[in-house]
Amino acid sequence: MGTGATGTAIRAAALELFAARGYEGTTMAEIGAAVGIRGPSLYKHVASKQDLLVELMTTTMDGLLELQRVALAGTADPVERLRRAVDAHVRFHARHRREAFVGASEMRSLVEPHRGTVLGKRAEYERSFRRLVEEGVAAGRFRVPSVRLASYAILDLGMGLATWYREEGELSENEVVWQQTEFALRLVGAG
Repeated sequence: MGTGATGTAIRAAALELFAARGYEGTTMAEIGAAVGIRGPSLYKHVASKQDLLVELMTTTMDGLLELQRVALAGTADPVERLRRAVDAHVRFHARHRREAFVGASEMRSLVEPHRGTVLGKRAEYERSFRRLVEEGVAAGRFRVPSVRLASYAILDLGMGLATWYREEGELSENEVVWQQTEFALRLVGAG
């Protein structure tokens, strides 16, 4: 994958087009045109459209996993750990709506072994939320009938932002993050 300003511009154009038209509805020529590069010259910077999709989806998942790791550092309290994890999760999705949208809608477009790699990262991320809920239940701080269902619902609090949140909307990012975090804590019966 190309580096530098051109590589960054190509990835940004691909993301924009994949979000607007879908992976299948986007051609390499359109990506090239969006950054002022003729189709054949684009291949000097990127091997394929699939490589662009893989990089976008892998980078997104790696970013989520790293933000969560940082958010959880320094506290053992289950309520605070969940609060921090949800804050990072929701904030990421508010700031990276297109990445989240493409990640959710274009999994079907990934080919193996990339599909398995990205699905593995997604499963790791979901399991981390499930462990947070399990820790809170074990400590007597959370009450849920289904830990798995609770973790899925918490994940949806962030992922759903890709479809409705806008910076210029009624609520600021901080207000949305605070409210979604409160929803998550209520969802697990934090006490």
